[in-house]
Amino acid sequence: MSRFFEPHAGTPNPSDNVSLSELLANPGRRTLMTSGSLAALASVLSLEGCASPAASGPLVGFKGIAASSEDAVRVPEGYKADVVVAWGDPIGDARGMPAFQWNAGNSAEDQELQSGTHHDGMHFFPLPLGSNSSTHGLLVMNHEYPDNGALFPDGMANWSLAKVRKSQAALGCSVQEIRLVDGRWQLVKPSRYARRVHANTPMKIGGPAAGHPMMRTAASPSGREAFGTFNNCASGPTPWGTYLTCEENFSFHFKAASNPTAMEERYELSPKVRFSFRWGEADPRFDASRNRNEPNHFGWVVEFDPYDPTYVPVKRTALGRCSHEGATYAICKDGRVAFYTGDDRAFEYLYKFVTRKPWNPNERAANRDLLDEGTLYVARCNADGSGEWVELTHGKNGLTAANGFDSQAAVAMYARAAGDTVGATKMDRPEWVARHPRTGDMYVTLTNNASRGRQGSEGANPANPRAPNPYGHIMRWSEEGADHAATRFRWETFILAGDPNHANPAVRGNIKGDIFASPDGLFIDPRGVMWVQTDVSPNVLLKDDHTIYGNNQMLAVDPVTREAKRFLTGPRGCEITGGCMTPDGRTLFVNLQHPGERGALGTDPANPRSLSNWPDYRPDGRPRSGTVAIRRGDGGIVGT
Repeated sequence: MSRFFEPHAGTPNPSDNVSLSELLANPGRRTLMTSGSLAALASVLSLEGCASPAASGPLVGFKGIAASSEDAVRVPEGYKADVVVAWGDPIGDARGMPAFQWNAGNSAEDQELQSGTHHDGMHFFPLPLGSNSSTHGLLVMNHEYPDNGALFPDGMANWSLAKVRKSQAALGCSVQEIRLVDGRWQLVKPSRYARRVHANTPMKIGGPAAGHPMMRTAASPSGREAFGTFNNCASGPTPWGTYLTCEENFSFHFKAASNPTAMEERYELSPKVRFSFRWGEADPRFDASRNRNEPNHFGWVVEFDPYDPTYVPVKRTALGRCSHEGATYAICKDGRVAFYTGDDRAFEYLYKFVTRKPWNPNERAANRDLLDEGTLYVARCNADGSGEWVELTHGKNGLTAANGFDSQAAVAMYARAAGDTVGATKMDRPEWVARHPRTGDMYVTLTNNASRGRQGSEGANPANPRAPNPYGHIMRWSEEGADHAATRFRWETFILAGDPNHANPAVRGNIKGDIFASPDGLFIDPRGVMWVQTDVSPNVLLKDDHTIYGNNQMLAVDPVTREAKRFLTGPRGCEITGGCMTPDGRTLFVNLQHPGERGALGTDPANPRSLSNWPDYRPDGRPRSGTVAIRRGDGGIVGT
């Protein structure tokens, strides 16, 4: 998520869930698990369906690089990073392949056939379906939010419905067929798989909220159809080979009603919110005062099949509504599937959803609606290192009509308020979740929370041991009995980000090796290497003590030793996000989002404060989010 959405912006979590900070006699000793203390999880799949590549030598075998403030992508000696696709490149749709216009003159219709803006979460799906191909596949990615300063020749001047349509077309997802040719990845054009899913794409609504009166709109009288997805941040595959795209800060696209309800304010649908993409000024669908229920169609996990261009995406409401940051799966011992997701706002919650039925590895179609039935949970972390997954089911744990929840649809719709009711642990912006392919341990990045302990907000709690927390941390937990269906777990603070030598002990980190701040993107490769991506806000990069961190970066971490090695640094102003690998581990794909951005000023090339013009460096161009493919010069496994 871009950091011009400051973590304290909008309406904070108003619940009075009990703070356990008084129980923290010594938060630095909260390390309750060791690397060898957990039983290995037997799973029918290795990480994200990929076989574990063989490699000899240390787990992290490259020489870490120095921090950088250059306007360039830097990787270790012996590696190369090639741009595969950037915003505005035609994706290969046979209906048309309009070239990118350097003055941003492309139309909305063009943009629907081009890669979207602000590349974010992504996944590599091998071709053909069912294979482990590492030379041919589908690269499916999210496009988080629009940069209107770069989308239009005159930025946000002369705002109109035509500009809103192009802004809407730039978001959502891209499906792109790629092939490795002579050591470089190339888009296949045309491709029968190429597809854009955007803010006006027809979709279905599945799960408990489907058909509920709160889902009925002028465009969807039945409440069972929706139109579009946007603010797509992190993502995740399913074991049956579909793609989950996760809707994050959807509220910034709406013009809020002047008289918001408490539930609407809980989702930042309020005139008090300071930031807006201004869609509601020109498109009545995004004016909540005229279409009160339209915002209820967003904030969900959306599933679609990248192998089937005719598949209608489905909003899976059983997973709850929040600012979703990814959906990471793990197989339970009985064959059911758990999905973990964070709500990426300050003082929000970590969730788990467990399907009602087991998945069927032998019949792909049998899993098509598996995500519409199951149990939603929210995490509560105790001071002694134990934790519970508290069930969010209508009629249980106070989730009754008397408390504002008349059905499971209401519980799912207002999952944040349900978490408030059951006393969930307020977290420091829970973002990406990752599963270790051998131990089954789970990890979540808590990016930062400069507001914790300030202006009357909650102070430190066991799972968020610093107040304020400007640098963030990573938490690790293990499910009871190594079963992801369990309702109890053990947790620890895995890494406190920041400089171990910081003068202020209240924010001092404990990183071994190369230091970093604001961990955001996270995945663990089949060999067990943890890849951490950072997202320090553009308006604080290169300032004060952030000068020691340089531009945002990607690091490899050994989960046993906790040592971090810097692997990649990005161009100025960008966020590093969206990492995934080919099954053989020889290509690492990484997204570089919003190069040149300076907070809400965006990347308007006419702005003399623009930081970057990556990746094209054209004097008549503009910075573009892009995807790079990183490979070793000798063709070896990345990270060794």
